[in-house]
Amino acid sequence: MVNDSLSGLTYVNGEGYKIGQIGSFVKIPIGYNFLFGIITQVGASAAPENDQPYGNRWITVQLVGEGHRSGEFQRGISQYPTISDEVHLVSEVDLKRIYGQPDKPYFVNIGHIAGAESIPALVDVNRLITRHSAVVGTTGSGKSTTVASLLNALSDSEKYPSSRILVFDIHGEYGQALKDRANIFKINADKSEGSQEKELVIPFWALNFEELCDISFGKFAAEKDQNVILERIQQAKLKSLEKHPKTGIDIDNLSIDSPIPFSLNHLWYDLYTETLGKFYPDKDGTIMENLAFETDENGDKILGDPVRGIPPIFKKINTSKANGDRVQYLPETPLNNSQQLHSLGSKLRIPRYDFIFKPGDWTPKKDGFIEKDLDSLIKGWIGSDKPITILDLSGVPITILNTIIGVLLRIVYEGLFWARNLSQGGKERPLLLVMEEAHNYLNFEGSALSIVQKIVKEGRKYGIGSMIVSQRPSEINSTILSQCGTFFALRLANSTDRAHITSAVTDNLEGLTSMLPILKTGEAIILGESVKLPMRSLIKAPPKDKRPDSQDPIVFDIVDTEESLMPGGWGNKMEESPNYEEFIEAWRSQNPKISKIIK
Repeated sequence: MVNDSLSGLTYVNGEGYKIGQIGSFVKIPIGYNFLFGIITQVGASAAPENDQPYGNRWITVQLVGEGHRSGEFQRGISQYPTISDEVHLVSEVDLKRIYGQPDKPYFVNIGHIAGAESIPALVDVNRLITRHSAVVGTTGSGKSTTVASLLNALSDSEKYPSSRILVFDIHGEYGQALKDRANIFKINADKSEGSQEKELVIPFWALNFEELCDISFGKFAAEKDQNVILERIQQAKLKSLEKHPKTGIDIDNLSIDSPIPFSLNHLWYDLYTETLGKFYPDKDGTIMENLAFETDENGDKILGDPVRGIPPIFKKINTSKANGDRVQYLPETPLNNSQQLHSLGSKLRIPRYDFIFKPGDWTPKKDGFIEKDLDSLIKGWIGSDKPITILDLSGVPITILNTIIGVLLRIVYEGLFWARNLSQGGKERPLLLVMEEAHNYLNFEGSALSIVQKIVKEGRKYGIGSMIVSQRPSEINSTILSQCGTFFALRLANSTDRAHITSAVTDNLEGLTSMLPILKTGEAIILGESVKLPMRSLIKAPPKDKRPDSQDPIVFDIVDTEESLMPGGWGNKMEESPNYEEFIEAWRSQNPKISKIIK
């Protein structure tokens, strides 16, 4: 009789299994219970044939949980095996009992178990959101597609009608993928017909004092200058609050960090005038009544314009009456150094900073009056009828990106913290924060680091969960990574990155994480609290038109241009007479969507 079975396979209930593979499961019967473990190492050593007919083979098993023979399974071990206990194969029937029931609404299906297509990869939403998670993988491993699949599953309106997800999109990858279920806020939003993008604005007066100084004035050379700025802002907020009272705050509990609108343009203009101004010492009246402004060709004083960020121009110093009216420097100035004033003035004029210094309806008048308050801004971010909000930060100047992300996270966290007992708070409607390219701003410094550390340590109490997405987990602050309860580990080639994942996961599974360099694209090892057992799974990719804009450019594509995800490359005919004026227009405007693209 010829054996037609495939080499190396053992058949149970008609299904073929390969015994002793790293990452596969075994069970050990102990009384009425089973102990379940994962194979982390396999090997064989030399042995005389008469003693061991099959050689001295061995496996190392990491125990991960136990279950009753009726089918119940739970993580953790209450007893241990002894020498000579039998080790059994875990069949597909066992795996289905272990991994949960697809019909339970708190399980979300993101793909299937590798090697067992009939078993869905189920993730517990409760633990995924509140206990934080991380998606890590080398560039090209399918990281962005995995995040898009997760977001598609978590924003299912039938299953989760009140889901709330906020995505920090550094490179503008997710707008196209999630546009049917997301509000997209972007700097220099596309205004063409049919576009769903909305303008992203962050009012400067919602920042605390330290954040505002980082973005506007920069570092102070002298503590005296910083104190002067602090006092001026405090006075401006006080006057604004007296003229336009706000519910929940009064002059007695007003602080420098309170989000009260005031005119930064007029504060800058007054400081500029008082610091760099010149005056006529021989004229009657106060010094500020006799400022020596330069005049234009019509004889009008060049006073500048605080609203447009244009400074006044003063006459040159004149010490002799023979040359006309004497002009002197002001005897006392509020600031010793004018560098901060020049820096802020240029930012008030540069359009790239309009999203923060000219925030549309949230721009204060001279007396602090605003058309809209922060309630409408926050409602757009985390209170709309759509489950996902994408904050596209691709237009933020790189020099202030870290601070801006820190500002956004702090505003959201503080708002949900203080509103924790309201229906809009995180306890009744939890919020998931998805932080793309996290290694850029969660490394070892910056304002984003401190607030994210607070979120991962305390956020679950107030319904705030975070998902850290990175291709370099070794560059992410270890405190943040260690607080992530679930890991979606895709292919990781770098040994340092793998070591960080191995040290951060709760299970002692070095053998399983050693498989990370050889995972296929879109294949992930899911470890942690939101899965019953660590599992190697294939993530279900979203449809072609709902994938993030993160594919690598294709140098030569064997697929027709019409079918390709990334049309172009060296194999296609070059455009006749390419117009490099458009190239320069995009560069100068710092915006990839120039007039031609929009049309």
